[in-house]
Amino acid sequence: MQFLYHPEAGQPRLELEGDAYRYLFKVRRLHADSPLHLRNLTDDLLYTYRTETLDRRRAYLRLESEQSLRIAPERRLHLGWCQIDPKTVEKALPALNEIGVSQITFFPCERSQRSFRPDFERLHRILINSSQQCGRSVLMELREAESLEAFLAEVPEAMLLDFSSRSLACDGGEALTLVVGCEGGLTETERKRFAEERIVGLATPMILRSESAACAAAARFLLG
Repeated sequence: MQFLYHPEAGQPRLELEGDAYRYLFKVRRLHADSPLHLRNLTDDLLYTYRTETLDRRRAYLRLESEQSLRIAPERRLHLGWCQIDPKTVEKALPALNEIGVSQITFFPCERSQRSFRPDFERLHRILINSSQQCGRSVLMELREAESLEAFLAEVPEAMLLDFSSRSLACDGGEALTLVVGCEGGLTETERKRFAEERIVGLATPMILRSESAACAAAARFLLG
């Protein structure tokens, strides 16, 4: 764990209880005199606390110092992701967070199962846990659009990840919005919403699952 998330990190004194207390002092058996690094994930500051008092259920912390330390990708990748099984999204989300995806917008496509809706509260918790482990100091943005058409109205420069001889470039600028289809891909009608020059592919003859394509494209653009 690179830091502990606390929504009130930065306050002169904090109280730790519940899961955070049990993990630090019962599971990791942190010494009472060890420094604790906390973030609130709303600013770029890393806050260092010391334990003032400790009992069987809670710890009381005192702010010792703060440091400006932004840990975030240099490039910005916005994924427009056609809705798939939320459980699959939950499994892929930590990897996408570690790779450095800036934002994901979910929307239904013609081949999406309409019963699938993202649980943003649960996804937010997954992102916090992932960020604590990888050190990311800026939370990924999550939102929802009504449809592919509505998404493209907001982000007309979006590109489509699909089969194409035009490969997704790893040096394609500082920002990219990329649409990833659901299982079965986009219909021909949906695909025609993108000009041919805005359709890119990956250098593989294999058919990737939606979550595999999202992770591969993210790694290609952000880590390539």
